[in-house]
Amino acid sequence: MASIYSKQLQGVVAQYRKLGRPWPASARDIAAWAIENKLWAMRPADIVNRCADELARAMREEYIVDPQGRTVRAKHAAKVKVNGEQMTLWDDIRTADRDFMAIAFQQRRQQVVGDCRQLKVDVDSYNQNKNPGEPIQIVFDFTLDVLEAEAAV
Repeated sequence: MASIYSKQLQGVVAQYRKLGRPWPASARDIAAWAIENKLWAMRPADIVNRCADELARAMREEYIVDPQGRTVRAKHAAKVKVNGEQMTLWDDIRTADRDFMAIAFQQRRQQVVGDCRQLKVDVDSYNQNKNPGEPIQIVFDFTLDVLEAEAAV
């Protein structure tokens, strides 16, 4: 479910399209248009959230080489409850305990499953509603893909 804020941003995109702006468009072009037309501005309360998002992105992009020569993500996130409040904590693969990493890995796996499920829904909808030709087929068994990627390293 989209948050209220996401729905507001989706409304900005709808307005951009309704006004006949170039489409398809980059998020950057839409953002520039939204800011220029005073449809979006960063509030002081958003600064911490923006910084947190950028820090999280930077942590997701940090890789190290392990003793076997594999390139692996250094920082991992896990949603956990702390004093009854759910939050996302980050840890380093070199120092995190097994319980934290088990949670982080399982949650990442669930993200992949969620992405695959949504992709299937999107493909099925497109094939049934907009594709008069041969249906687009997506294979969700990644075994060979993973083996090929490992062999290429």
